[in-house]
Amino acid sequence: MTIYMIRHGQTDWNAQIRMQGQKDIPLNDTGRRQASGNGRALAALLGPDAEARFDFVSSPLHRTRETMELIREAMGLTPSGYRMDGRLKEVSFGDWEGYTMAELEREMPERVAERELSKWDFIPPGADAESYEILSWRVGAWLSCVTGPTVCVSHGGVIRTLFKLCGAMDAEEAALGAIPQDRILKIENGTIGWL
Repeated sequence: MTIYMIRHGQTDWNAQIRMQGQKDIPLNDTGRRQASGNGRALAALLGPDAEARFDFVSSPLHRTRETMELIREAMGLTPSGYRMDGRLKEVSFGDWEGYTMAELEREMPERVAERELSKWDFIPPGADAESYEILSWRVGAWLSCVTGPTVCVSHGGVIRTLFKLCGAMDAEEAALGAIPQDRILKIENGTIGWL
């Protein structure tokens, strides 16, 4: 089984280093360029019959759908020819969404320090907030349902959990790793790595 996983392109909140989570923020111009560039790279990798061989799936958030549509357009495919799966949504940062870490450090330094001790297991305040561990449960459920070659657009947190789920990193290393928006991650036969 082969999965090509792509993080959505940049948003203004990404550029401002704001905790985005499940807030539905659109791509900015840089993000649109990144998405189109990933589409051209995928077209070269997968060839002209990609649509016949691959399932195309996206998180339902706007930034991932826009990224998928730009990718498909750059591949010469109908932009709307993909499906969505809610299990691929970004981790919820609860009440912290929209804040930068600098803002949170000023308002609640003890909670930020707690997060730094164990980023993988930390749950921010808020009724719907998740840890990366909780996120990994729904991402793992999605992964167990993948039955064939797949192109997927999702989020940085989702990709972090995939590094742990595939055994490439331990939990804390996965939680801290940088997840680029202009590269493609390939998961194949238990191996995972950036192209």
